[in-house]
Amino acid sequence: MTKKNIVFMINVKNALGDGNQKVEYEMSIDSWKRWAENNDSEVFVMEEPVLDPKEMHIIWQRYFLWDIFDNMNMDVDQVILVDCDTLVHPKAPNVFNQTEHKYCLVHDFGSYDWIIRGMEHYKEFVFNGDWINFWEYGNSGFQIVNQKHREFFEYMREFYFKNIKEINFIQQSYGIGTDQTPLNFNLRAQNVDVKLLGYKYNMGCMLKKEILANDMLFTKLGWIYHFNGLPDKDKSVPFWMEKTFNYLYD
Repeated sequence: MTKKNIVFMINVKNALGDGNQKVEYEMSIDSWKRWAENNDSEVFVMEEPVLDPKEMHIIWQRYFLWDIFDNMNMDVDQVILVDCDTLVHPKAPNVFNQTEHKYCLVHDFGSYDWIIRGMEHYKEFVFNGDWINFWEYGNSGFQIVNQKHREFFEYMREFYFKNIKEINFIQQSYGIGTDQTPLNFNLRAQNVDVKLLGYKYNMGCMLKKEILANDMLFTKLGWIYHFNGLPDKDKSVPFWMEKTFNYLYD
């Protein structure tokens, strides 16, 4: 029996206790389901937390991925872990064929100030002065992994609880993301073989690149659109995701 390729997404309702559910996330899931149907894969949506989000941030809980699949008796080969503020082009190629069965990321071409400040804080408070090559730093909102990375996912969870005080301090004091910078440091520290895919597979911070506009230029430049780095994101993200979804699919 052939193992499945899975697109793994998190859409936990009321994850932060605010009672909100983002309609744009449903558009993201819909777009990935349509893509999966054409690329011999399936979408799995995590709708319930493994742990109380107050105990472990919901984003960090994606590193329970293999445990979830084992519990459901799912025989899985490769997995795309992708954020719900993304849309995929309906004609996007099968990116599972690009991986060489390595741990795949896309370099984060967003705010280099934000990224490097985060690296500096983690270097000081968590990683004992260690440093990584900035040009190999990937965005955690789009990852492709496989069975070889089970132990690394266990390591990420252990790392979280071992360093939870420092992680919370950095996030609360400096607003430096969630798992992204620790992921990059730990991938290098654990000698995981990483392959960086091209920007077209995770097109983040499009506004700063002057490609997010009414002419929909960005849809002609790549395959996966990540609607991050936008001002007033509670209004601009749903606006652009709906506009893009309708443009691509209707």
